[in-house]
Amino acid sequence: MRNPLNSNRTMLSTLVSRFTQRNPDKTSQTSDKMAKVSEKVSSVIDQSNYLSRDLSWLKFNERVLDQARNDSRTLLERLKFLAISASNLDEFFMIRVGSLYNYLDYQKQRVDYSGLREVPFRKALMTTAQQFCHDQQDVFVNNLLPLFAENDMQLVAFNALLPDEQQEANNYFDRTIFPTLTPMLYDYTHTFPVLLAKVLIFGVVTQNPDGANLQSLRSEDEEDRQRLSFVQIPANLPRFMSFERDEKILFLPIEEVVRHNIKKLYRNVEISSVSLFRITRNGDFTLEENDDDEVDFIDEVRQKIKNRRLGRVTRVEIEAGAISKDGVSAPASPWMINLLKKRWEIDDLNIFESRTLLDFSAFWQIIGLPDFKDDMPPPHPPVPPLGLGRDKTDNIFDLIKQRDLLLHHPYNNFEPVLQLLEQAAEDPNVLAIKITVYRLAKRSRITEALLKAAENGKHVSVLFEVKARFDEENNIREAQRLQKAGCFVIYGISRYKTHTKLLLVVRSEGTRVVRYAHMATGNYNEDTSKLYTDIGLLTTNEVYTQDIAEFFNVITGHSLPNEYQYLITAPRDMREQLLRLIRLEAENARRGLPSGICIKVNSLEDKEVIDELYKASEAGVPVRLIVRSICCLRPKRAGLSDNITVRSIVGDYLEHTRIYYFHNNGDPKVYGGSADVMVRSFDRRIESLFFLADQRVKQLAMLILDYNLQDNVNAYELNEDGSFTKCEVPAGSQPFNMHKRFFDVTEKQVTEAHLFDPEIKPAEVAQIEEEYQEGAERAIADI
Repeated sequence: MRNPLNSNRTMLSTLVSRFTQRNPDKTSQTSDKMAKVSEKVSSVIDQSNYLSRDLSWLKFNERVLDQARNDSRTLLERLKFLAISASNLDEFFMIRVGSLYNYLDYQKQRVDYSGLREVPFRKALMTTAQQFCHDQQDVFVNNLLPLFAENDMQLVAFNALLPDEQQEANNYFDRTIFPTLTPMLYDYTHTFPVLLAKVLIFGVVTQNPDGANLQSLRSEDEEDRQRLSFVQIPANLPRFMSFERDEKILFLPIEEVVRHNIKKLYRNVEISSVSLFRITRNGDFTLEENDDDEVDFIDEVRQKIKNRRLGRVTRVEIEAGAISKDGVSAPASPWMINLLKKRWEIDDLNIFESRTLLDFSAFWQIIGLPDFKDDMPPPHPPVPPLGLGRDKTDNIFDLIKQRDLLLHHPYNNFEPVLQLLEQAAEDPNVLAIKITVYRLAKRSRITEALLKAAENGKHVSVLFEVKARFDEENNIREAQRLQKAGCFVIYGISRYKTHTKLLLVVRSEGTRVVRYAHMATGNYNEDTSKLYTDIGLLTTNEVYTQDIAEFFNVITGHSLPNEYQYLITAPRDMREQLLRLIRLEAENARRGLPSGICIKVNSLEDKEVIDELYKASEAGVPVRLIVRSICCLRPKRAGLSDNITVRSIVGDYLEHTRIYYFHNNGDPKVYGGSADVMVRSFDRRIESLFFLADQRVKQLAMLILDYNLQDNVNAYELNEDGSFTKCEVPAGSQPFNMHKRFFDVTEKQVTEAHLFDPEIKPAEVAQIEEEYQEGAERAIADI
């Protein structure tokens, strides 16, 4: 058998689960502990004109989980979506539930969009989360588990192993696991230990043989004899051991190995129960605004990261049954659970019982194994942007000067953006590079290009947002590398997060200086560009480059430009500008003129914008919203939002593109950019939207919106009550999967794209095609 740490081949298998065996009756019913939301609370939620941000996010995660039910996907694909839903839920309890507890713990008032105050809302939220976790387990046990056997995979408990396999597992425990484990006792002589978030922990209840009086745990005489200790399983150990048997691969969870050998940590001690659990802590923090220098600011960020590891407990996931001292199934120790609830100031709503494997994100280990590549559909290779025979060119500068180029990722490669930076770093004519950075790849070509540019004597300015959540440490490390190399690095702007995505390259060309710009909806991250849908505009248009130059002067210095021509920025006036554009559509509708609004964002939450969209709907404006996750607008409510529809796209790629479209009486105004329709985007972030001036670029953005509205494979429609309905392929129609269609877009489809009534006349279409053909021929000839 192989060393489980160096296994070259692993496969999945059918669960012979200790937990399912212990609790067969729980596979089809919700935990009895799940609280019921009162009719009064439900009534308040239903009457509100807004949907709750947090409840809406849980609905989004339901759509992610729904992908795991899709029997047209392979087993590994479905496990991937199950793992994503688990990772998403971890972050939800760290940030959204953590934020709620910031109000509860400090007795601050908060009224949710649903109309509920903080205490009843916690009940509603946690009850919904409990139901979601129950659904997760149902999907795993009922939808995915039966498929393991036919895929020659098996997930096993320790007692299902053969004797030689058990011996290998025991040897692995003695050799590798045992040295890493440290039992941590809590009693009248030991303080409560610091338990880490998102790691597996055994709560071990033992009997005190001398019956000592445990003052800190004083209760009944029998309970006086109990002691509690904790054993944390290090997160850097693989979650599964693997065994080959009869052309199948068996996976043994590491907790089964530890459980079977737990007595080696408690020699000559009577064990009453062994319960596996996992905690989530509050990870939501804000930085205080101060006038200290940037070193103090970085130190503050680092301290907040440390505090995140010690934040209050927001969730406890625990096995529905524990192993008793007789080695049989028994409920998790009520005494231990009550102690944890008192210690962490939580109640039954925070306790999430699992009847199967704890932490479905563990499946990433198996999904990511190289030998499973054949079991995952290969990614579609990116296609060159329309009009280009290839992504890479010998001279990216000449290509961009031909015309504005809109890249649509991941359908188009991110390579032109990387090539612009890498060629700029080496080009002796390049004078300066300016860029905003929010998230980077782990081995970032962006960083390497900027380092090379600084080494070659170019002026490099980087506004590095070190407060990007969960990427703070990586961003600080990368920013300090750039700073040491001679780059001018700004660590964020005061109390604002820099979320905008802008790049400016300044190049001397003969007697003049030409500026090359890139504006995007997504991060400068070559890894996520293969998984997230985004758009990015490459241009030398002097209106764009002047706006961006002014914008950099604002965020790196003290310039205050009168106005931008093609940029809308936050926190300056983005909300006001969007409200103005919405009002213009409403006015056109009232005058009987054509009107329409189509907005594609990740989240829609700002009340002022929502209220203006409601007014536009009442005026007769058709409003089509494409919102991936959080949507606080309630569509299709009579007299309020009759003309508003909302859909969400969840499929092979994470929808990340932000596009804002306004009909404008047949002369559409279309913007792309970094901002969602959220309070934080307008008031607490540095954001930008860029106007799409080139007609062909605008047409491509409109085609993206049109395909989002046509999709009947990945789309869900939001109902008035806040629920979602999966879109179905109409009888007699063909499936329209935009995540596949975008690889085959033609120039004709781009030029003919329209929303609502046709915005451009046939003669104008012909003119666009002619102009495009001439520009494409010049670009190809130059290549």
